Amino acid sequence: MHDEATLALVGRLHAAVDHMTAQTRAALQAPLACQRGCSGCCQDGLTVFEVEAERIRREAPIWRSGQRPGPEGACAFLDAEGACRIYAVRPYVCRTQGLPLRWFEEDGEEVVEGRDICPLNAPAVDLIALAEGACWTIGPVEERLASLQQAWGGGLRRVALRALFEAE
Repeated sequence: MHDEATLALVGRLHAAVDHMTAQTRAALQAPLACQRGCSGCCQDGLTVFEVEAERIRREAPIWRSGQRPGPEGACAFLDAEGACRIYAVRPYVCRTQGLPLRWFEEDGEEVVEGRDICPLNAPAVDLIALAEGACWTIGPVEERLASLQQAWGGGLRRVALRALFEAE
């Protein structure tokens, strides 16, 4: 069931996420510390759905150049300067790093909102005072990605980013 149409939909979802995160950044009205080489969030152990892993395998030039993974501890796709070597096809989780995040969870009989932000961005942002539009809401895109993964035919299996090198 691994079809090209599903991979194309992942690419379109990533493009939509880029558009939405740009809107979130604009609504934030505060500069984020995140920029090329800021890689504090880029840790080993991050996982992605298999369908995103396949998009990286097929579309990232790193595979055609024979490059090897970066040192253990940091994301395998970082270069020596801490920049992402697969930036154009980076997975969803990487596209939202650094943004103020919001989510909802049950606490007893009520649903409460949680918020968090990268510690490097925290000094410039008052999380409590932020408007909803200045936060990235966790849930809707993850559900869409899970649906694409199901269509891909892999259940909800995930792959560690470093494991992509081991598969080569």
